[in-house]
Amino acid sequence: MNNKSSQTQPKSKAAAGAAAPAPASLGYPRAGAAAWVTAAANPGCHAMWRGGRSGPNHQPGQSTGARAMIPGAGLPRRVMVDASHGNSGKDHRRQPAVAAALAGQVAEGEQGLVGVMLESFLREGRQEPGDPARLVYGQSITDACMDLDTTAAVFDDLAAGVRRRRERGRAAGAASP
Repeated sequence: MNNKSSQTQPKSKAAAGAAAPAPASLGYPRAGAAAWVTAAANPGCHAMWRGGRSGPNHQPGQSTGARAMIPGAGLPRRVMVDASHGNSGKDHRRQPAVAAALAGQVAEGEQGLVGVMLESFLREGRQEPGDPARLVYGQSITDACMDLDTTAAVFDDLAAGVRRRRERGRAAGAASP
């Protein structure tokens, strides 16, 4: 579930909780008679933290608190964090710092952080939509984005955080009786 940047954590938790179980509604299956129709459950549902009016929510204390609320909705303790939007102050150049903070949490052993959303395109920034002949190839016409080289560096940093978490886990396993 992706919360609006103005939503509170409890609203996002409730939305994720509502989306996880198998939904049922009145429908018309092949036989043509009205019946209750169900769909598959979505146990992979997770919350998405974007930051918002109260500021960013990607720092360890903020995101840990968010993940702690998720089990109350009957869901696994998982959250994806948007490195753009409210968490970067809508400044695409700040996304690498947000992602680095998240990579640090992962490196320290955080298991509940399951993904990071980035605004990325071939070229940095954004442009106003207009005459296709005047548009810059590879530059966004929606949200401002990091360029491809910056994105690759962010991926490297996130991957290093995962490697450090795995190394810590192996070391802890070897130290355990």
